[in-house]
Amino acid sequence: MSVIIPGMNMNHERVSFQPQNDNESLLSRWQNKAMENLIELHNKAPVWNADTQSYVLNFHGRVSQASVKNFQIVHESDPDYIVMQFGRVADDVFTLDYNYPLCALQAFAIGLSSFDTKLACE
Repeated sequence: MSVIIPGMNMNHERVSFQPQNDNESLLSRWQNKAMENLIELHNKAPVWNADTQSYVLNFHGRVSQASVKNFQIVHESDPDYIVMQFGRVADDVFTLDYNYPLCALQAFAIGLSSFDTKLACE
């Protein structure tokens, strides 16, 4: 999963992003590698656990059930800083944690959109 969000200025304020046409959208700019004032985040790759014979992520106790919907988002420059994590804690209950540079609305939108891509996985 890749996440593209507007960048931040030196005062840690979000850069205004108002595309005037389809060529200026976040998706178009990402496809054209025009990433000025944009931040690109990715899901963290799981690591192999020999005990469970599976790939796992460390959610530090915040996620209690295995699910294909569980994920963590990081920036490639600091893969140890978890910008966002989303995971299952019960049959129809999920937890969502987020950090700078995401805001609550962005984190919620990312979490919500993750359901659309994994409908038939479980």
